[in-house]
Amino acid sequence: YIYGSADVVGLMCLRVFVNGDDEQYEALKESAMALGSAFQKVNFLRDLKADYELLERSYFPNTNLLQLDEDSKTRIVEEIKEDFRKGYEGIAKLPNDAKFGVYTAYKYYYQLLRKLQRTPSLEIKNARIRVPNYQKFGLLATSYVNYKLKLV
Repeated sequence: YIYGSADVVGLMCLRVFVNGDDEQYEALKESAMALGSAFQKVNFLRDLKADYELLERSYFPNTNLLQLDEDSKTRIVEEIKEDFRKGYEGIAKLPNDAKFGVYTAYKYYYQLLRKLQRTPSLEIKNARIRVPNYQKFGLLATSYVNYKLKLV
């Protein structure tokens, strides 16, 4: 499922971001797929209750979501962090026109992942965790400063 949706979305975005530069596309392909996967997996973890209980969907193989415990959550979070690590490597190599937007999305989703990591697994199963608007504005401002100072 991840390849059919998130990875492909990452690749489609990358194709636009590199403006047809096939060499740059090939060089950044793995990073784009990993970042797309990270974003989607964060969404899956955040929407666990609705996806599993209402839609009867599970996107985490080998995980019993009825009995999601801290160990299972930690395994999922570590897998997502590895996707983010791979994805971040490509952000720095993106054309400047695309870098700010992708970096801001990365910072937002990583913040949401950190919040999910700090949230007890029982609460994740019972409520939709989100990043408050004031933190989103802070992330946007910080991302802009980092982008302008070429720290990305």
